[in-house]
Amino acid sequence: MTILVFIQSLQERKLKDAQMRATINQKLVETGERERLKELLRARLIECGWRDELKAYCKEIVQQKGLEHITVDDLVTEMTPRGRSLVPDEVKKELLQRIRTFLAQQSNM
Repeated sequence: MTILVFIQSLQERKLKDAQMRATINQKLVETGERERLKELLRARLIECGWRDELKAYCKEIVQQKGLEHITVDDLVTEMTPRGRSLVPDEVKKELLQRIRTFLAQQSNM
């Protein structure tokens, strides 16, 4: 296999993956499942203290940099990696399982 064929194959796979994600997202939106998943995520993050922890981190950043020297975009950029890393694995697993169950139900229809 030449490098060119390999690159084309990789590009085709990325395109198919993007199309699949778009299709899944569309189904989630159409059925209202996306909103239910968002509510579940919101509730679980509050239950585990994620929201409070991130809020405290936000206050810490503002105190360190000063309110006059930080924008909302700066704050979001600084907090996003931390917020993602703090999501408990149990919450991620629960959401993934709910998505898998949803997809299985959709394919049985």
